[in-house]
Amino acid sequence: MSVIFRNGLVLTMDDEHRVLPGADVLVVDGHIAAIGHGLTAPDGAEEIDASGGIVMPGMIDTHRHMWQTAMRGYGADWTLSQYFVWYYLESGKHFRPEDVYAGNLLSAIEAIDSGVTTTVDWSHGLQTPQHADAAVDALEAVPGRFVLAYGNIQQGPWEWSTSAGFRDFHRRRIDGGRLAGFQLAFDVTGDPAFPEKAAFETARELGAPVTTHAGVWGATNDEGIRLMYENGFMTPGTVYVHAATLSADSYHRIAATGGSVSISTESEQSAGQGYPPTWQLRKYGVPVSLSMDTSVWWSGDLFSAMRSTLGADRAREHLEAHAGKRTITNHHLRAEHVVDWATLGGARSLGMDSQIGSLTVGKQADVVLLKNDASPVMFPILNPYGHVAFQAQRGDVHTVLVGGRVVKRDGKLVDVDLVSARAKVQATVDHLRETMGEEAWLRGMNPDVPEAELFDNPYQYTEWNAGSAQWKH
Repeated sequence: MSVIFRNGLVLTMDDEHRVLPGADVLVVDGHIAAIGHGLTAPDGAEEIDASGGIVMPGMIDTHRHMWQTAMRGYGADWTLSQYFVWYYLESGKHFRPEDVYAGNLLSAIEAIDSGVTTTVDWSHGLQTPQHADAAVDALEAVPGRFVLAYGNIQQGPWEWSTSAGFRDFHRRRIDGGRLAGFQLAFDVTGDPAFPEKAAFETARELGAPVTTHAGVWGATNDEGIRLMYENGFMTPGTVYVHAATLSADSYHRIAATGGSVSISTESEQSAGQGYPPTWQLRKYGVPVSLSMDTSVWWSGDLFSAMRSTLGADRAREHLEAHAGKRTITNHHLRAEHVVDWATLGGARSLGMDSQIGSLTVGKQADVVLLKNDASPVMFPILNPYGHVAFQAQRGDVHTVLVGGRVVKRDGKLVDVDLVSARAKVQATVDHLRETMGEEAWLRGMNPDVPEAELFDNPYQYTEWNAGSAQWKH
C-alpha cells in the first residue's frame, strides 16, 4: 500500500538536515519514494493530513533491556548496586522464558507506540536457549524493527557464547531469521586474564558486532578497553554503552577504531554509572546514539532521552563555568544534535544508515508524524528541533510507519492486542511476588533511605538545644 503525508513540517535528518515546511512525504512499496511539495500519489494511496505536525524519521534506541519492562517502575529508587544485586545475584534468576516473553512483548509495543521504530533488545536475561526463543518470539509478534543483543548475566560470556545451546539457537533463529540484526552483549571487567576473549572470538566468527557496558563506575573501566584494543577487538560497529568514567586514552581508542557510544542519560545521572559523557564525546569525536536502558527505572521513550541529555550536558557546562567565575553565553550541544542522535545517529551506530535513520528517497519508510490537535503544546511550532526535544511527548505520536506499514494511526496502535499483553505481564508479576514472597517483593521495591544530615540554621530565632545540637522548635 502507498501512503502520503500531506503538508507537514518535514525534518529529513539527512546529511544536510533539510527542514521542509508544508511538504509531502510519499511512501510506495515500503520505501520513501519522494519528498517535496504538491506530490502526486498513486491511486488508492492512504492520505494522512500532516498539517500542524512534524514528519520525521522513526527513532532508534540502541540499548534497552526489554525483558525488564514487565517490572515497570519497580526500581524507581534503586542505585546501580541495588539493580545488580536484584537482577544479577538474587531475583533475576526467577524469570522464566514466559516472563522474558511478557517483558519483551510489552516493551516492543511501547517502543512503536512512542515512535521508536528500531530497538536494540540488550537481552542479558537469556539464561537458557528457551529464554532466547521466547525473547525472539515476542519481538517477531510486534510490527517493529528489532535487533537482538544476546546476553546472559547468570554466566560468564566465555561460557554461554561457546555453548552448543547458543550455537543451535543462532542457527535456528538468527541465520535467515526475521530480526533486523544481531549482536553479542557482554561486559569486560578488566581482568588481566581477559576471559571475555572467547566471546569476542565467537562474535568475530559469527560476524556479529559486540555491545558492551563500558566505563561504568565500579564495574567496567579503562583496563577493559585496553584489553579489547590490544587483542584487536575494538572494531567498527562496536557499541560502548554509557562510557561515562573512561580516560582520554580510552575515548581516543573508541574514536580511532570506529566505535560509537550509546548514551542513556536518565540512567547515568540517576543510577551512578558516571556523569553523562556527551561533553567528553564531543571533544574526542566519538559518534553518539541514544537509549533509555530499562523501564524498571525510567521512561521508555526517546523524548525523555533527548530532553535529559540536553539538560545534563548544559548543566555541567554551566556548573564548570560558574566554578571558574565565568558565564556561558552560547550552548555547545543543540536540540538539533540530540534529534540527530535519536535518529540517524542510532542508524549509524547499528550500521543501518543506508537503510533507515533519515527521510531519504530510497530508504526504508520508517516514518513518524508528531501531531496532536487536541494539545495546546503542539502549536506554535517555531523551532522544530526544539519542539521535538523539549515540547513533544509520546502522546503526540499520531502516526508511525515501519517499513511502510502503518503500525499506529490517529494516535492508536494498529493490530496490537494490549489486553493479551497486560495479562501476560500480570502473570509475570504474580509469579515473581509468589516466588520471592511478599516481604522480599516489597523490600526490593522500597530500599532504605539514608539519614539526612541536618545543619543548624542561625537565622531561625528558636531556642537553642545544646544537648541535641539542634534548634528546638
